Amino acid sequence: MRLPAARLDEAVGLTAAISLDVVEAIEIAVDKIRPATWIGTGKVEELKAAVAALEVDVVIMNCALSPVQQRNLERELKTKVIDRTGLILEIFGERAATREGRLQVELAHLSYQKSRLVRSWTHLERQRGGVGFLGGPGETQIEADRRILSEKITRLKRELETVTRTRELHRRNRRKVPHPIVALVGYTNAGKSSLFNRLTRSDVLAADLLFATLDPTMRGVTLPSGRQIILSDTVGFVSDLPTHLVAAFRATLEEVLEADIIVHVRDVAHPESEAQKADVLAVLNDLGVDTPTQDERMIEVLNKIDLLEPEERQRLANTAARLPAILPVSALTGEGVDHLLDILDERLGRNRQLVELDVALEDGAALAFLYEHGEVIAREDRDDGKAHLTVGLDPADLGRFEKRFRG
Repeated sequence: MRLPAARLDEAVGLTAAISLDVVEAIEIAVDKIRPATWIGTGKVEELKAAVAALEVDVVIMNCALSPVQQRNLERELKTKVIDRTGLILEIFGERAATREGRLQVELAHLSYQKSRLVRSWTHLERQRGGVGFLGGPGETQIEADRRILSEKITRLKRELETVTRTRELHRRNRRKVPHPIVALVGYTNAGKSSLFNRLTRSDVLAADLLFATLDPTMRGVTLPSGRQIILSDTVGFVSDLPTHLVAAFRATLEEVLEADIIVHVRDVAHPESEAQKADVLAVLNDLGVDTPTQDERMIEVLNKIDLLEPEERQRLANTAARLPAILPVSALTGEGVDHLLDILDERLGRNRQLVELDVALEDGAALAFLYEHGEVIAREDRDDGKAHLTVGLDPADLGRFEKRFRG
């Protein structure tokens, strides 16, 4: 259960993410949700006075408003009103950089707008003339608007299906290249992009800002053993993530399902860290990923330990010593990152089996494959022109080797 103050702070952070100037942040206790305005009439009057005094351009309600509630509040407050869903949609619309991201955001926007079409304005009651001899009543403006939105949604879904097929083709190609995939997931602003940059030596945008990055990014990383992996930085999660966005971004989030290891990055210094963890796990469960105790692919990285007091850091270190799936790190200072790489190496090497192979010395491609994809434990170059190797290989890589070099 989140504290009201923490929820308000997060709403302020979300608002700052689209460069809006917050002039007042107010906690409102609600004992019962009012169907007309969500909050009581007394609170509406207080808000109305504050809006007039501060000359506010937009009021953001950190809740999900119905179309009627939004319309009534705008009438009472005489200013634009948006709810939490609308705010997050605005952020995503500003952040989306790739074609797929923009299509997903536009689809979510249209689905949201379609639910907002209510008979609230005069022009929505007008009718367009019918076709035919009798010239029936035709369709109302609201029906026409709804039809136009439905047609746009259908077109966007078709475009997204094309992009999704392309993404699936890329996935299929990645499966042919035997590099394991490690996906970073976590609450927004938990430090995923900072950790991604630290591990890949990249410069992906990493800012103290909610939803600083939106489109997924993938880079190659070499582990201490020499094993190559693909590291994926996914979109951050947030509490009460709008259903429109979960549906629209499902294709992107499904990258997580393809991952060999899922690294759950948490902001351990945040007072709501446990609640944020629950929100992330809820979204992962919705995607079909089991909880950490059931899914052996999951590693929990407790980031931002540089912000903790010494006693708290020691307590965390003691906990991590007992639970190998929990790793304290600081993406900012690099503390614990080498240990994370070692753990990834160890996890990915669990299925390796030792095999002994004889390979012709002139078969450079076969030897290069074994050195690139396996761990050569021992090698003996013999007089008969062959190298006798003891190699640690994943079953999949062994199968690829046999198929490619043994016919």
